[in-house]
Amino acid sequence: MNSLYISKQEAGVNKVFKVHNTKHHLIDEGDVSPISCTLSSLSIEHGAEALVIERLGAHELTRSLGIVDGFEEGCFIGVPILYRDGTVYGSICGLDDGPCDLPEDLPCAFEALSALSTYVLELERANGQIETLAAPMVPIVEDVAILPVIGEISASRARAIIDQVMHACTEKGVEVLIIDVSGVSQINSQVGEYLLKLVNVLRLIGVQPVITGIQPYMAIKVPHFAQALKGTMIEANLETALKRLGFSFQKK
Repeated sequence: MNSLYISKQEAGVNKVFKVHNTKHHLIDEGDVSPISCTLSSLSIEHGAEALVIERLGAHELTRSLGIVDGFEEGCFIGVPILYRDGTVYGSICGLDDGPCDLPEDLPCAFEALSALSTYVLELERANGQIETLAAPMVPIVEDVAILPVIGEISASRARAIIDQVMHACTEKGVEVLIIDVSGVSQINSQVGEYLLKLVNVLRLIGVQPVITGIQPYMAIKVPHFAQALKGTMIEANLETALKRLGFSFQKK
């Protein structure tokens, strides 16, 4: 077939997200149309199985639609892309403006591509949910909290941490935030910049940042780390930071 494309449905429109044209441009990336006026919508209404139309001008679903003008001799195949809960993402489709000799196993191939797309979408959704829990703040007293940052920090996770922390500090009236990075396993210069940005933004909104658990490799990965944190309270671990802030510990 001439064109293979993936469309996404949102806000009442169908948008071509990705397209591959072999001979000539039947579909352009970024094309936007009302959902009701697209072949993609027909494939979604058809259900989970691939919709195959070997001659657009003769098929009952398409012969009266204006969208097939000029494509009467053409063919189409489409299958919806769904999340596991049944929510529609869009569809994956093939289109040609002339007759095609469609292989018998083509519907199975499209259905397999749809299943693979669903799997990828679910991974992205799960990753997004994980990032919203990127770094839970732990309150100590009314205006003091700890932010334990654990594991490998990607740039996207670092951004999620900043957004989450800004909202939580404002909402909960936090005045002192202890950022413990002793559990961070990987860091690079880009992520280091995000952590420095977090410190600076905290200062701007009136929150005192306290850093604990900085490892030697962090100073190596981010050469200006120490200079950039000048004026920030830095302690080796949580215990010493809490003591410096006036907390005392008694053994029972």
